[in-house]
Amino acid sequence: MKLLKKAAGVAAVAALAATTAITANAQTTNLRIQTHYAPETVSGKLAAQYIDDIQTMSGGEIQVEMFYSSSVVKSVETFDAAATGILDCDMTGGGYQTGKNSAFQFVGDIMGGYSTPYQQLSWLYFGGGREAAAPLYNKYGMELIGWWVYGQESFASSKPIEKVADFKDWKFRSPPGMETKIFEKLGAKPIVMDFTEIFTALETGIIDGADASGLANNVGLGLYDIVKYANFPGFHSMPSDHLACNKAVFDEMPESHQRIMKVAMEALALRTALTFEKKNAEAAAQLRAQGVTLSQWAPDELAKFRAAAQATWPEFADTPEAKALVDAHMSYLTQLGLVSQ
Repeated sequence: MKLLKKAAGVAAVAALAATTAITANAQTTNLRIQTHYAPETVSGKLAAQYIDDIQTMSGGEIQVEMFYSSSVVKSVETFDAAATGILDCDMTGGGYQTGKNSAFQFVGDIMGGYSTPYQQLSWLYFGGGREAAAPLYNKYGMELIGWWVYGQESFASSKPIEKVADFKDWKFRSPPGMETKIFEKLGAKPIVMDFTEIFTALETGIIDGADASGLANNVGLGLYDIVKYANFPGFHSMPSDHLACNKAVFDEMPESHQRIMKVAMEALALRTALTFEKKNAEAAAQLRAQGVTLSQWAPDELAKFRAAAQATWPEFADTPEAKALVDAHMSYLTQLGLVSQ
């Protein structure tokens, strides 16, 4: 009996020691992440799902303080805020950083390139995209975790936008970078402003329209409460929203946490593409019922835009990183039959 009690005691001590070892070895990763999306938009809710996923899959070892609507710094400043330690991760998009290096245009929004989110995502994972993008992010002290691509964007406008000629003298909110050059060539007057300023600028008439987001997100932002014209399906822009983290912070994370964040981004990418297939169609039906005019562009007008966009790419391939990315895109787009060399 004494032997049994002694054995039981030894087993209990061993179990306690094992538990203590597991506790001692467990690491907690605490991250501060900012997105430009408002929490009530479709993308804002998808971002919240990603945060819940990584916290749950890590058993609570990854903890995130999430900031929506660019509440800590402006959208364009999020990348630098993460690189310098004010934040840990940037959940906006590379397109905001084109002033830093034109190569960011080709991870942010190539414009006039891919037709679907699936093509664009396949470039990142299977077309040499991640390998071409990594040196760019690392150069600025950041690590690219992954993309989430919601598909082609739609305009919000106070007048019909049905063909290239309608861009003449059209004042609209544009993100920085290549888009401003393309639309200037087409006769428009792009005005670069922060994502959070769009609603007020439309409301006060500072701009005639906006390139903000996909149709469903535009509805979430309330843009069609102000202006009554849009185009659908979209064609001009398909931004790659990214998750990029401070490289030193990411490198210090346990490998299991790194893997959780990257795999969860792949899940977010698929969930985002599928969600917007449905949400954009629902938004289109809702807007038509509310009297908003949606225009679908004819193939010959789409071709005019694609030609103007692709003619502008070389102007932004002016750094080694940009050239590497353009070459990677062109090679893959050729494989897909979307461009001919």
